[in-house]
Amino acid sequence: MRFLEKIFQSISQQLLPSACIVCERHQQNSICEPCLQSLKADSLFNYECCYQCGISLDKSELADQYCKQCKIDPPHFDETYCLDRYEGKLQNAIHELKYHQRLAYAYGLANVWNETFSEQLKAIHANYLLPVPLSTQKLSARGFNQSWEIARRIDCQSTIQKLPYALKREHNEYQQAGGGLDTRRLAIQGVFYIEVGFAEILRGQRVIVFDDVMTSGATLNEIARVLKDNGVSHVINWVVLRTAKVPHV
Repeated sequence: MRFLEKIFQSISQQLLPSACIVCERHQQNSICEPCLQSLKADSLFNYECCYQCGISLDKSELADQYCKQCKIDPPHFDETYCLDRYEGKLQNAIHELKYHQRLAYAYGLANVWNETFSEQLKAIHANYLLPVPLSTQKLSARGFNQSWEIARRIDCQSTIQKLPYALKREHNEYQQAGGGLDTRRLAIQGVFYIEVGFAEILRGQRVIVFDDVMTSGATLNEIARVLKDNGVSHVINWVVLRTAKVPHV
């Protein structure tokens, strides 16, 4: 199925006009060469970031490779790798995908990841990749899970199996936009669970959790807690865009 999808995408690129997901100029590919080179040169992965949460490090934190927050209050996940800043060139592409249902942007974002970031992650050892899930209500309203639409097109080692339905999410009315870290963590508690039949598969394994945007880290922290409570040995976050630090209150 993935093979046929790649063939269809290749034919479409040759026959149909496209637009760059960054500058939106019409051309053949989902991202033009100048924008791709600009992202490669200035993406967040080029900078010193916290090994655990992926946030940009202050000068005083460089020696330890961990931010102060992760040292004071370590999250449940073990590593985080982020492609770029939320305020960077790909912010509009994420918005177009999530809020305007433009699925073509999922191809473009995955293409950027594969062209600029896959090489950086080749040495990472993991067994499974799980996208951050949406609730049934949110999935019905949006029509798709943006994290999975990007993740399914991400190139990774053949040893990593993608499990799009292992993680589930209960619906809650709280919207995470706004609010401090403590508020977000409290609101997200108990929302995620592992689907019946997958807990045993994941037990003792190293797991990648893929998300489109990481803000406070509350969602990924709660997912990591649930995974580790069910026997997962190591949790790695792969994130497209990372925001700046969020205050506690």
